[in-house]
Parts: sequence; structure tokens; C-alpha cells
Amino acid sequence: MKLTTWAGGLAAGWLDERLPRRWTHVQGVREQLRVTDRLFSTDEADLLAAAGFLHDIGYAPELAATGLHALDGARYLREVEAPERLCALVAHHSAAHLEAELRGLADELGDWADERTPLRDALWWADMTTSPDGEVVTFDERAKEIQQRYGPDDIVSTFMQVARPELAGAVDRTEARLRAAGIDYV
Repeated sequence: MKLTTWAGGLAAGWLDERLPRRWTHVQGVREQLRVTDRLFSTDEADLLAAAGFLHDIGYAPELAATGLHALDGARYLREVEAPERLCALVAHHSAAHLEAELRGLADELGDWADERTPLRDALWWADMTTSPDGEVVTFDERAKEIQQRYGPDDIVSTFMQVARPELAGAVDRTEARLRAAGIDYV
């Protein structure tokens, strides 16, 4: 079975009924990632698609233990024996290391390395250009929406302010790669 098929079923099982809006976002991220397929080998595109489906699995109430969904998701994926690279992509998606620092969880997140590759950038790009309703948006629109949804005093809003340059860098690099490959991503 392709990793994407397994990941889609796993994510649906945890998010579809419990967190339907989160499930819609995850499906939108997966769709957004389809345009990057030509940038990667077949195996890497499959891994990236799986990460797209699973990046927010740690929001499932039964899995949420630390308050850092990236960490909770990676820990769960390790428990179900997902490939280690998939666990690491989920653990570090969208600059999670910065939120981990704010939450005092940097050591725990350190169980996985951030690979800092074009594949990782593509996952961040898709997450940061997909609205909660699964629609394609600009990075600025997405960042603003996250801060509005959480409010000015929430740690996630602080994280977005701190992470903005790093997130924008991943978005810019991925869009440059797409343009260089002649791929229309808008």
C-alpha cells in the first residue's frame, strides 16, 4: 500500500468526525501538495503527500498531550511505527521548533531532526498557503487568519510573529522552485 493511502485513512480516522474543519484543512494541504509532485521522486512525493495528510493529526483530542500538536502527532506516528522520516516531517512542520521553545518543549521535539530540505519546505508551503477551509490563500492571509483565530494573547499568535521570517522563507523557496520548473501553482 502506498504511504499516502495509509496516511489518508489514518488522518481521516482521527480528524474527519472529531475535527471536521481540521480535516478539511488537511485535505486542502494534500491537494496543494499535488502541484509539487514533479519536484520530487515518486517515493519522496508519496512521503510528502503522507506528511500533508498527517501534519495536524496531533490536534485529535485523544492524541493531544503536550499542547504542541506537531510533537503529539510525531509521537503517535512513532507509536504506530510510521517511517521515522515521516515522523520527523510532522514533528518539525511549519517551524514547530519555535513553538516548542515557547512551550518549553524543545528538548522533546529534539527526538527528531529537522531535515531542512526542499521536501520539508514544500510541506511548510502547503500548510501556510491553505486556509482552515481547505482553500488556497497567500502566506500573508494565512498568517493573519491564524493570529486572528487565536487572539493576541495566545502563544500561537506569539509563535506566528516569531516564526514569520522562517515560514516566509520556506514559502518563497518553494514558489521559486515551482516557477523554475515551469509549474503553475496559483
